[in-house]
Amino acid sequence: MARSNRKVVPQATAALDRMKYEIASEVGVNLKEGYNGDLSARDAGRIGGNMVKKMIEQAERSMSGR
Repeated sequence: MARSNRKVVPQATAALDRMKYEIASEVGVNLKEGYNGDLSARDAGRIGGNMVKKMIEQAERSMSGR
């Protein structure tokens, strides 16, 4: 199956970018605007993993009505 980086909700792009930079700052990763090809896989994984964790927490709160 082909994978795609296309956003399911394109209007969320700006919010996801803000979250990415916020989490990078929280975990101590120096993420810069534009190209980040020098970022290690470990650091990229820390950012992505924490983004997923935060989104799951938000979804759970939303489902519980809090």
